[in-house]
Amino acid sequence: MKKKISFWYVPLAVVLTVLVTLGGVLAGLQALTGQRVAQLLRLLYVVHRVQTDFVGDPFQTNALYDGAMKGLVKTLNDPYSEYLDHKAFQSMSQVTNGTFGGIGVVLGQKEGELIVVAPQQGSPGDKAGIKAGDKILAVDGEDMAGHSLEDCVSRVRGEKGTHVKIKLRRKDSEATYTVDIIRDDIKIESVAGEILPGTRIGYIRIAVFNEQTGADFAKTYKELEGKGMQALLLDLRQNPGGLLTESLKVANYLVPKGPVVTITDKEGRSQVYESNLPAVRYPLAVLVDHGSASASEIVAGAIQDTKAGRLFGVTTYGKGCVQTIYQLSPDTALKLTTAMYYTPSGRSIHKKGITPDQVIPLPEHPTQDVQLEAARQYLLEQLRK
Repeated sequence: MKKKISFWYVPLAVVLTVLVTLGGVLAGLQALTGQRVAQLLRLLYVVHRVQTDFVGDPFQTNALYDGAMKGLVKTLNDPYSEYLDHKAFQSMSQVTNGTFGGIGVVLGQKEGELIVVAPQQGSPGDKAGIKAGDKILAVDGEDMAGHSLEDCVSRVRGEKGTHVKIKLRRKDSEATYTVDIIRDDIKIESVAGEILPGTRIGYIRIAVFNEQTGADFAKTYKELEGKGMQALLLDLRQNPGGLLTESLKVANYLVPKGPVVTITDKEGRSQVYESNLPAVRYPLAVLVDHGSASASEIVAGAIQDTKAGRLFGVTTYGKGCVQTIYQLSPDTALKLTTAMYYTPSGRSIHKKGITPDQVIPLPEHPTQDVQLEAARQYLLEQLRK
């Protein structure tokens, strides 16, 4: 059975997942006994009766099964669990590979409301003024109240050159605004870096943890070392997460030897993922904000708990649960919340987020990046010691 642990950066959604292929699903079915079998047979009987006896508008068999499974998962009332039909599964796969069509905005769900987790820098959504924390009220005139995250995602995404009209409300405000955005092909550039002018501070920005992040980070890190880097400023702001495997590769450059994250399932069984770094090499500052979620919170939490560096910014998103992706067919899957994760000190950040060591709100209309400047000054002080 193939198994892959990952934080998926899904277009407009944030999840931490474990991928289990069809063989694992079939093995699970063998464990069904007694009442569970009876319940399963009852469900199959209902589907059979609908297929054979229903008189009404024609329907597709696949749509019938998709609807049944979506309804079953929806009863869990969990914003992170969902049945992924062909369209949703394809969308997830496209984004994991680094390219998708849309507006470049990541959505999440909190307390039944659809909210913006983070706009990708330079994306159509970012250029339209959408900000982390904004609430999605309507898409193309359709009220989103009561709609699932998956449904909202499918409405916002689309082919390059097409329009989408979105009504939003600012965080902690009653003011609403509407934007008409032209969709584009969104390519996720995971890692970028430079030496901050006039300093020996290396700056690395990670936009998302995708399949290339570990290798790209290592390459950028070594390039900055070659340019004389003596301190590192890591920017995880507006980073909605991604692949756990890639976040661990990054942590291995930043977190001293020991636990990075612990994942605990329903039965209390835990798996600890560790760093092999002998010692922290450079003074480290990390920038976080409300859009820092999932994999980025794993890295930030490990750095804070191990005192490998100092965090600057505002409280992070706060997603500390784990989803397992059970692949049902080549193009469908079940995404189900199956575990919680904990930082090295054993704390859960779920629905709480991580409070930075130095809280620095960003002004609504800043003339300077005060968060970055505070982190820069901290590192300059460390270099003077």
